[in-house]
Amino acid sequence: MASDKVLEITDAQFEADVLKSATPILVDFWATWCAPCKAIAPVLDQLAEEYEGKIKIGKVNVDENPATPGQYGVRGIPTMILFKDGEIVDQLVGAVPKNQVENLLQKAL
Repeated sequence: MASDKVLEITDAQFEADVLKSATPILVDFWATWCAPCKAIAPVLDQLAEEYEGKIKIGKVNVDENPATPGQYGVRGIPTMILFKDGEIVDQLVGAVPKNQVENLLQKAL
């Protein structure tokens, strides 16, 4: 069950939701057929709850929104890119443990 705290982001909304966000945002590039993406989804749901008000978590389905992943050089999924003030802070690739994602989020706080 996806958290209602995790934003679904499309190519059309990317600039407004991510680049113009006043809050740092972690964007997860994923696909429905990707097993590691499914494995990390509950971790992102938890972090969306824990960091509510400090960092937003969003997801871009790479099959439905091919422009944005291409723009950011996403080759493998899941790829999580942390944005702050419209700039890339850092990124992670693969289904990594929760503490690694938290270490990434700390860079934007």
